[in-house]
Amino acid sequence: MKPLLIVAEGRTIAAGALEHPDADVEVRRVPALPTAYALDPHRPTVIVLDRGLLAGGNDDDRLAVLANHAALVALGDAGEIEPHDDLPLDLLTGYAPCDAPRGTVVALLRGAFRHAAALVAAHQAVVDREKRHRELAELTTVGVALTTERDLDRLLEIILSHARRITTSDAGSLYLVDRTETGEPATTLRSKLTQNFTLPLLPVEEFAVPIDHASLSGYAAATGEPLVITDVHLLPDDVTYRQNRSFDDKFGYRTKSMLVIPMKTHRDEVIGVLQLINRKRASVTRLSSPEIVEREVITYDQRAVELVTALASQAAVAIENSRLYEDIERLFEGFVTAAVTAIEARDPTTSGHSSRVATLTVSLAEAVDRGGEGPYCDTRFTREQIRELRYAGLLHDFGKVGVREQVLVKEKKLYPHHLEMIHHRFAYLMQAAELAFERERVALLMREGCDGLAAAEARLETRLRSEQTRLGDWLAAVMRANEPTVLAEGSFEELAAINAHRYVDFNGVERPLLDDGELQYLMIRKGNLDDAERREIESHVTHTFRFLEQIPWTRELRGIPQIALGHHEKLNGTGYPRAVCADAISVQTRMMTIADIFDALTATDRPYKPAVALPKALDILGDEAAEGMIDPHLLRTFVDARVYAAVLNDA
Repeated sequence: MKPLLIVAEGRTIAAGALEHPDADVEVRRVPALPTAYALDPHRPTVIVLDRGLLAGGNDDDRLAVLANHAALVALGDAGEIEPHDDLPLDLLTGYAPCDAPRGTVVALLRGAFRHAAALVAAHQAVVDREKRHRELAELTTVGVALTTERDLDRLLEIILSHARRITTSDAGSLYLVDRTETGEPATTLRSKLTQNFTLPLLPVEEFAVPIDHASLSGYAAATGEPLVITDVHLLPDDVTYRQNRSFDDKFGYRTKSMLVIPMKTHRDEVIGVLQLINRKRASVTRLSSPEIVEREVITYDQRAVELVTALASQAAVAIENSRLYEDIERLFEGFVTAAVTAIEARDPTTSGHSSRVATLTVSLAEAVDRGGEGPYCDTRFTREQIRELRYAGLLHDFGKVGVREQVLVKEKKLYPHHLEMIHHRFAYLMQAAELAFERERVALLMREGCDGLAAAEARLETRLRSEQTRLGDWLAAVMRANEPTVLAEGSFEELAAINAHRYVDFNGVERPLLDDGELQYLMIRKGNLDDAERREIESHVTHTFRFLEQIPWTRELRGIPQIALGHHEKLNGTGYPRAVCADAISVQTRMMTIADIFDALTATDRPYKPAVALPKALDILGDEAAEGMIDPHLLRTFVDARVYAAVLNDA
């Protein structure tokens, strides 16, 4: 770019005054002093001031700004050896009268152009410094983003977006090395992400590329070396790689300059390839035609290679960490699955309960996050908190491994061996009644003969049937009482009447029809457990907490033990194991409590009770909320958002 000499209109100074051909300096004659912003900061510029240019009332501030962009020299009138008072002496690089000798003018202008060149260099230094600062800031921002982001898809998007931004690339692709089932690197690259500023609505499809020397990305992955290509359509004949032009042909795009950088870990292992396409002079330019591509696309310089290489190194470590985190999550997921399997192996009757509670709790949290009710209208949950809730839900009943199996699998109020003994007892009494009937018949026959037997036999049979009916009714009453109830109900007067009946056993000992232990179980008013059994079942919460507390949870998951500990607590302090009140129960635990109760009511896999219909289950939950046991605001969200539909197919 030619240096520029600006003089007032009518001045006869020519470029020849610099003892250079006229083509080396552009002379521009202007009617008024230009502004600083009208000058090209990358072009050495000298402005010749005289009374004509200064006549426009230019103040010192304007001249001071102008002096930062151009060298100012002054010409006085003929014979005016000293600068006149209108000239800004502290801003001038030189002065001469207009009739000064030619050599004086030459020296004056040469010095001015050297100063102008220094101003351009200084400006460029500032631009370069600011650019380096932005690049470092960008890399720092990327580094922070890469270290905090764990989701692989989001991580890849950050990497490619920032790489395109710092290089003003129009498009780009990101490939990752495939892994085998054992986690070892495979021999193929897989396209994971594509971005294109000019064609933003491109369909995205994954495809595999062999790691070899045939393709650009495969070559970079195979050799570990970057590729800097000025024009992919003009590759030398002696290289092995070629650009696949099918994309350009299909979408009418023109791929020109490319930068292909392998992403290496700290072990120098290539885990992916970052491919940038069409570096532009301005990031906002759309490459909508071949002519625009030729004009606006430039090659990737060494600085771009250095920046993207640095970014690729950060990206490789972040991707490796993300994959490691995914592996750890899969490992932990396997542990949780094994733990839930162990729970369900001990208590097959509640199979699926843990996963349903986890699903319901997470669904309720997501509904609250979308817009909760009452005090929860501003409550929000992070992705980590949702994951914490899910694991707490899956593991909330793990402590059941510490409860006796016979208590866990108890279906009715009576244990099977109790029920078997009662059946044997009633069968014995039935046989005893029949035996008594036969003995009376024989005795009557022996005493009164056939005529007397015929007259009394109907009476004997009626009495036998009456006794059989009474025993059958009693047994039916015992069977009814043996069925657990969801709500507290039953007065048990019938059982007391049955128990008042005495019978004589095989050994001739008189006994009550139901012993005290059997009567105690049958008179359980709610559920199928007596107080001792219920305390044993309730201990599973404490066992769960003690087990979960031993796990070295990450910071994001360390609330799991406390969330699980309180899922049987009630807001009014009537729950267990600590009987704490509302202030001590977190919103996460409150949500899990609702989910746990709902599933216990509606589950179809409980042999000790039938599933409660959805309307009835919601009514029961509503009653508990009215009594101050569960959170009414969370319950309203549970109902209004139809959270229950997450586990009930017909809801």
